[in-house]
Amino acid sequence: MQIKFASYNIHKAVGLDRRRDHERILRILLEIDADIVALQEVDRRFGRRMAVLPLDAIQAATDYVPVPLSMKPDSLGWHGNALLVRKGIDLIEAAPVPLPVVEPRGAIRADLMLEGRRVRAIGMHLDLSGLRRRHQIRSVLAHCADCDHHVPTVLMGDLNEWSQRGGCLQEFDDEVWRVLSPGRSFPSRRPIARLDRIIVSPEWEVLGTNVHHSPLSATGSDHLPVKAALFLPKK
Repeated sequence: MQIKFASYNIHKAVGLDRRRDHERILRILLEIDADIVALQEVDRRFGRRMAVLPLDAIQAATDYVPVPLSMKPDSLGWHGNALLVRKGIDLIEAAPVPLPVVEPRGAIRADLMLEGRRVRAIGMHLDLSGLRRRHQIRSVLAHCADCDHHVPTVLMGDLNEWSQRGGCLQEFDDEVWRVLSPGRSFPSRRPIARLDRIIVSPEWEVLGTNVHHSPLSATGSDHLPVKAALFLPKK
């Protein structure tokens, strides 16, 4: 079973031209063509924390269904994090992942059924502080360990980690997790940092990773989307 995962910090749909354009983000999602997408910064920061990607626009323009996690009527995600799954992928359960925070940050989990296999996707947006990032990764890993089912898992998101191998990435045990580095994703115009990562459990075979760099994605957000094509062998 081959599954394409992607992570994208959409910067509240505000592009480098300083225009908020949700239709541009939706077109970029169509370019990416992943099966499961973790989004960051999908809600406005203040007030009612309204979603910058209207639900009806997602339904009309894409083949995605948002995982229902919002605790507010007008928002799409949890502390700005959302998961989109392609239609036909069944949701088993979903939950926010509590993180130790000072500023609003979050992580979310969805257990999904694909071709009779249960898989887990976690999207996250970590802190600017290196120490808090390490604490947050520990919280995410503890959440995974406490889940009733131990299943093939993919963690993805904007880790805000400038180090290529150090910092919060040291929290991942090499025997349990494989940290993928699709490439430089920030800032989108001339990327120099690998802030956006995908981390996989041992069950997955990695077919390939890349940064999605197109004319639209170069201006749609301050981050570029990252992708991973993964294969799940039969039991």
